[in-house]
Amino acid sequence: MTTAQGTGKTISSKSARRASLAGGVGTLIEYYDFSVYGFLALTIGPLFFPSDNPTISTLSALAVFASSYVIRPLGGWIFSRVGDRHGRRRALVATIVLMGVASGVIGLLPTYAQIGVGATIAIIAARLAQGLAAGGEIGGAATYISELAPPGKRGYYGSTISIGSTLGFAVAAAVVGLVRILVPADQVAVWGWRIPFLLSLLLTVVCLWARLRLEESPQFQELKEKAAIVRSPLLAALRSHPLAVARVAGLAVAFNGTGYFGVAYFAIFLQQEGFSATGVAWTAALCIALATLTYPWTGRLTDRYGRRPVLLASYIAYAAIGFPVFAVLIATDDLWVVGIVYFVCLFFTGWAQVPAWPLATELFPANVRYSGIAIGYNLGVIIGGVTPLVAAALVAGTGSRMSPVYWMIAMAVVGMVTMVRLPRTASKPLPV
Repeated sequence: MTTAQGTGKTISSKSARRASLAGGVGTLIEYYDFSVYGFLALTIGPLFFPSDNPTISTLSALAVFASSYVIRPLGGWIFSRVGDRHGRRRALVATIVLMGVASGVIGLLPTYAQIGVGATIAIIAARLAQGLAAGGEIGGAATYISELAPPGKRGYYGSTISIGSTLGFAVAAAVVGLVRILVPADQVAVWGWRIPFLLSLLLTVVCLWARLRLEESPQFQELKEKAAIVRSPLLAALRSHPLAVARVAGLAVAFNGTGYFGVAYFAIFLQQEGFSATGVAWTAALCIALATLTYPWTGRLTDRYGRRPVLLASYIAYAAIGFPVFAVLIATDDLWVVGIVYFVCLFFTGWAQVPAWPLATELFPANVRYSGIAIGYNLGVIIGGVTPLVAAALVAGTGSRMSPVYWMIAMAVVGMVTMVRLPRTASKPLPV
């Protein structure tokens, strides 16, 4: 048993582990649902955005991928309001249901050839619904896990969020790779692409069962007992903690803007370089999964030495490896070499992402924590999350396959600026 941070309530180690596991698994499923679209962008593009120019179809599909990020602040506001006013658990159940239903709808949609522009509108609507769900998910998971984590171990327990969100991409890549192996090549664009989306319905049921068994956060229970719940948590967070919101936004820009190269854009880039879609999918899945094995260690590192040193090291690393990484990907035709590049990039993504989530929870008091994280993160992810679209547009516009490097470096610089005068929070209790 341990005392919940900032309260007199006791929680069991089992409850803390269950919270960490349920938060991580839920985030995995959410990001699986969210990222399958990216791995199938080259297949989906012509089906819903037909054009005589394949590049236009791809860019259109990626624009819809990016549009789901633009809607995320609205989802963050909706679900964080539920989380700060009615409970973390209720919000986390709602996000997983919405994401699963939206993914299942995409898997059932008729294509442009069948119903015309209605198909295009429908897939955009479904992606926007996914964006709403994603906007409320990860901030809520971070809040919930941190509030139940033992003192001094928020980084370690919270690493399951980064493991879940990153493994979601690996599972998506593996499922897409398996579909391309089992389904005849000429049938993938006919019906095979639907399988990964429909599988999300089953995964959603499993996660829903796990989340319905969770207990409420002790810090939120104390807020209710003391009648300390605020009427408008988002406005309260913006008024009272504007610098904290800005810091979370900067962190989101930095670790999404760098991390999405590894988990999303490289798969598209490598296929355009002539690698097989199946080979790329399996290489991505394996390397992403291997990289996440280092994340708990990163969590322990950040608990011991603080969030700032680990974050700064990741941003400096990304600024340094950008040019070598793209030079190697352009020059090689060996998937083993590609795998090494994938692993290196995802390793440093862990350093950028794992410390960010406990740090975000440590910047806000309990009554506005969910809302403060949600609005900050979802504003920042609009910029960081458009990395695949920006990178593809840079290559198309400049003709230089090295041009995305400048975006990677710019995102790392944003992270460095965010670290200026950052307070040390890892060793302190969560503010109540």
